[in-house]
Amino acid sequence: MRNAMPWAMVSDQTTLRWERIAHRAVYGLLALLAGVTVLLNPTLDGRTPLSLGLLVLTAVWILFFYTLRPAWRVRPLPMAIFFVGLAALCLVLVLENPYFGFITPIGYFFAFGVLPWPWRIPGVVAVATAAGIAQASGISLRTTEGVVLHVAIILINAAPMSAFAWVDWHGDREREERARTMVELRATNERLEMSLAENASLHERLLGQAREAGIHEERQRMAREIHDTLAQGLTGIVTQLQAAEQAAVEPEQWRRHLTAATELARESLREARRSVHALRPEPLRGARLGDAVAGVAKRWSAQHGIPVEVTTTGAERPMPPEAELALLRTAQEALANVAAHAGATRVGVTLSYLDGEVALDVRDDGRGFDPARPPASKTGGGFGLLAMRQRVEQVAGTLRVESEPSAGTAISASIPAGATA
Repeated sequence: MRNAMPWAMVSDQTTLRWERIAHRAVYGLLALLAGVTVLLNPTLDGRTPLSLGLLVLTAVWILFFYTLRPAWRVRPLPMAIFFVGLAALCLVLVLENPYFGFITPIGYFFAFGVLPWPWRIPGVVAVATAAGIAQASGISLRTTEGVVLHVAIILINAAPMSAFAWVDWHGDREREERARTMVELRATNERLEMSLAENASLHERLLGQAREAGIHEERQRMAREIHDTLAQGLTGIVTQLQAAEQAAVEPEQWRRHLTAATELARESLREARRSVHALRPEPLRGARLGDAVAGVAKRWSAQHGIPVEVTTTGAERPMPPEAELALLRTAQEALANVAAHAGATRVGVTLSYLDGEVALDVRDDGRGFDPARPPASKTGGGFGLLAMRQRVEQVAGTLRVESEPSAGTAISASIPAGATA
């Protein structure tokens, strides 16, 4: 019923219930005054019909402007017209008969209910004036003392009601502020719930992407390990068995190739188990990188009958396991490619410890190839160069391949000192 916003938005259920009761009490009070008027003058002579007519008019006025038109209760102009007419009727009734001063509670009720601040104060003063006139009806206005008493009685009625109107206005403001705060809080909670839902969805997507990335990375790791261990080992076994078959008439040669194939099978089995458990390869267990590379080159040379010259330059220093593994696997794959494709007679392997990086170079004097069209591997269709590049780049390194047909091949891998995956 307040002007600033509908009463239902600033009042709780208890206040609304009180308003409905007070609204009904307005008509009850008018009916009571009409009954008292009839009791005081059962014959309805004199000015009694006028008094009853004013009471009926007051009831009709309230019914038309307020009861039957709830939408008008928050509109300033209709409520201003309504209250001015109601205050005038109250004043006329009081002037008609002082006991109609009992109608003034109706005026206060609507002054607080329909008038906005600061117009509530003049409305309260108007009703207080009617109440004061009724209360001072026995005092003559013909003397100065009588006039002073009339004014004093009106002020006694107006002052506390005006103060109460000011307090009620502040209460309205606090209720409205609380209502706005609740609306803002509700909106904030809704936004927070939406943000939480979006965060939960994003978290699920990130977890899914992380799982996919982990699965992809593990697949890549297993593919590299299988290529670097099982595929190369099986290729060597096949090669040794083919050589043993060709040397069937030479027992010593046949036995040497069969022993080499058996040793390759055992080594491949050990490497497969280490790959499954993501362990360091055998050559790096308890050995420096230079010694591990030299051991790999020595075994490869013994298997394939191609001389390998291994050189280590610079002050050898420990490196992170990921970097050492990448360089060792690069050496193994480069030598495997020489055996599979190069047809080389000499191979050189150089491990260089430089100031800011560690480099591995593998060179051969074989038939070479076009780097734009690498040769297909017997074990995996050209995965070797890709696997080498992935391993090296995973530890922030770089891989370069230099080759020309009939001019040999050079593979160079360089990894920054201290690089980790």
